[in-house]
Amino acid sequence: MWFYGSKGASGFSSRSTAEEVTHGVDGTGLTAIVTGASSGIGVETARVLALRGVHVVMAVRNTSSGAKVKEDIVKQVPGAKLDVMELDLSSMESVRKFVSEYKSAGLPLNLLINNAGIMACPFMLSKDNIELQFATNHLGHFLLTKLLLDTMKNTSRESKREGRIVNVSSEAHRYSYPEGVRFDKINDKASYSSIRAYGQSKLCNVLHANELAKQLKEDGVNITANSLHPGAIMTNLWGYFNSYLAGAVGAVAKYMVKSVPQGAATTCYVALNPQVAGVTGEYFSDCNIAKPLPLVKDTELAKKVWDFSTKLTDSQSGESTQSSS
Repeated sequence: MWFYGSKGASGFSSRSTAEEVTHGVDGTGLTAIVTGASSGIGVETARVLALRGVHVVMAVRNTSSGAKVKEDIVKQVPGAKLDVMELDLSSMESVRKFVSEYKSAGLPLNLLINNAGIMACPFMLSKDNIELQFATNHLGHFLLTKLLLDTMKNTSRESKREGRIVNVSSEAHRYSYPEGVRFDKINDKASYSSIRAYGQSKLCNVLHANELAKQLKEDGVNITANSLHPGAIMTNLWGYFNSYLAGAVGAVAKYMVKSVPQGAATTCYVALNPQVAGVTGEYFSDCNIAKPLPLVKDTELAKKVWDFSTKLTDSQSGESTQSSS
């Protein structure tokens, strides 16, 4: 029987904080990219990694917000190594520009934390004419990971340390469209559901990590790929819900919803804790391996998502694209 706050095999629970699950871990010499590091659990993830000695590159859409967060973290963690770089995951051009600048800086890369996301927004298209939640939550991270993989492989070879890729998914992956991923209806406005489209993007986060884990294993590379559910946290992700619903959620929040330090715990655990060494292709919740939707174990679906995403990202050369519809 599972109870809220009960400890799992790792010795941690839903109540554990990011600081607790990384206690005693020395991240000196590691470099991490954290997407969406200027709000919500991204801020706490960046702070705790920096606290453990990791050089954190905060990949953010708004660099002035990012600079302010960096300033706040440095006040709390004197000596923290943080850089702020611009990244808009809804734009493939921005992803390519970010990677090009990152590589030009000659930085190594040990940890890639694909954390940023938007949730349950009305139907909108990205700059590349792709449904916004799919574009931001999945496709942007898919392209980012693909373009940084060689850097990660080189780093893991040269440093002789395990590289880790962490996809922040959600239990919402269980509530995608009935068919799972709507390959031929990604942009179908008529049947769009903001919640199901969010679920679809989060399902793709898990499938992406699983397929990546499989490929990295086959290549004999010392890099793991895992996905996770951070828990229900009251952050600005809830912005698209109406105030009545937000109020109702707020009323039960103190019993069910995690604090931000608890919300960032699973990400920091999967990124840094030695217990996770060599563990790959798993889905975590509350700092323990959890069971995702059975559909997630469908290797053919994972490969199909991979091929579909490759096709979509390859068709955009990085120059600003014209709509060809």
